[in-house]
Amino acid sequence: MTSQPTLTKAGNGPEGPGEPGGPDAGLQAGLKNRHLSMIAIGGVIGAGLFVGSSSGIATAGPGILLSYALVGTMVVLVMRMLGEMSAANPTSGSFSAHADRALGRWAGFSIGWLYWFFWVVVLAIEATAGAVILESWIPAVPQWGWALIVMVVLTATNLVSVGSYGEFEFWFAGIKVVAIGAFIVIGGLAVFGVLPGVDSDTAGLGNLTDHGGFLPNGPGAILTGILLVVFSFMGSEIATLAAGESENPQRAVTKSTNSIIWRIGVFYLGSIFVVVTLLPWDSDAIQKDGSYVAALNSLGIPNAGEIMKFIVLTSVLSCLNSGLYTASRMAFSLGQRGDAPKAFARTTSRGVPMPAIIASVVFGFVAVFFNYEFPDSVFLFLVNSSGAVALFVWLVICLSQLRMRKIIERETPEKLVVRMWLYPYLTYATIALIVFVLGYMLTDTEHDGRKTVLLSLLVAAVVVGVALVLEKVRRGKARAELQKEQDSTTV
Repeated sequence: MTSQPTLTKAGNGPEGPGEPGGPDAGLQAGLKNRHLSMIAIGGVIGAGLFVGSSSGIATAGPGILLSYALVGTMVVLVMRMLGEMSAANPTSGSFSAHADRALGRWAGFSIGWLYWFFWVVVLAIEATAGAVILESWIPAVPQWGWALIVMVVLTATNLVSVGSYGEFEFWFAGIKVVAIGAFIVIGGLAVFGVLPGVDSDTAGLGNLTDHGGFLPNGPGAILTGILLVVFSFMGSEIATLAAGESENPQRAVTKSTNSIIWRIGVFYLGSIFVVVTLLPWDSDAIQKDGSYVAALNSLGIPNAGEIMKFIVLTSVLSCLNSGLYTASRMAFSLGQRGDAPKAFARTTSRGVPMPAIIASVVFGFVAVFFNYEFPDSVFLFLVNSSGAVALFVWLVICLSQLRMRKIIERETPEKLVVRMWLYPYLTYATIALIVFVLGYMLTDTEHDGRKTVLLSLLVAAVVVGVALVLEKVRRGKARAELQKEQDSTTV
């Protein structure tokens, strides 16, 4: 069975190695219920929702709603499976630890490192995106300077305590939630003609069908739309990692799992519905200004662009904050299981895995450097080679759940408080859908889907190869030690 991280209550016990409150005290339960609630809600609202939806709308028209609905359904099913496993066995390693036990150590090693790789590349992407916005406001500081400042500040936040991370994320996510909620309410009133001052010829349900139909580019555009929106859902699994540092992990996982349907329904489908009903899908403003800015402008809201910049900046900082937290906890878990340097499993007296955080942010800094010095070569490779990791993670979660359900039912059936619906049929259906999306990406040359999958598969093959070699070396050492013991007993 996979070893679990040491969890202690913050501030308890005498100072000392292995004791709560001392060096190497292990992770501490420093996240409050309000932190976890907002982390769960904010985790599904990524910056990609704000900045990436315009290309999806241009490709599929109003039919992009079906693309979001299909991907959202897939994510709900995957998170249900992850919730089932994590409620029964909360751990900072989340799906990596579950894969370790269900599929083998090589699987936990591979998906854990791939996930870590994905998030440290995201650190560079988000730091750069935030720097672009900040430089537009304060050009006296160069873009690279803002990227450095953002990374340093959020690294310091994560190094203080898990509670510090939770507090920052609470407010970051809170701003996102309030902004999206206000956008949906105001936009919805305008769509139904209740909001004064809005031209009814521009806003209305007729925008869903009046400009070439609901699927102006044909049914196939729904699949292309899926490729464009699928990666904006990455982050919904963060709540299961963070739950490991709460006072009641099982309750936290159960709550976040049960609420994901309305979270995706409201924030993704609700906000995109408002966008495509406020404006015609083929409006030049959507491509020129971005979908949400164009929608705000259509309502006559002054300084809509600057308002959206602030919201996007908040989303970027939230993603950066959570990305650093997530990468460090995965590195910590890998270190605990012997799949990463042992130093990664060391914690401070506040329960902070400092070596894991430092290692993650160092790679993030290196990736930022590549972004500025080699944007079209090295950094582009990093982005493309990590692009399909989200789908790999979801696929591993499905495969792990098939095995873990039987293990839980056999060993600790009382912990099966969250159950996957229609097991195992919906699990198999989800696996088929993920494989189909990956296969369809191989046919996509217009949006670099093929390149993304092939490079991601290349990196995954290298990581799996390393995992298998290490496993062989471990088995060889174990056999040698066993033989040594037998020889000493014989003598």
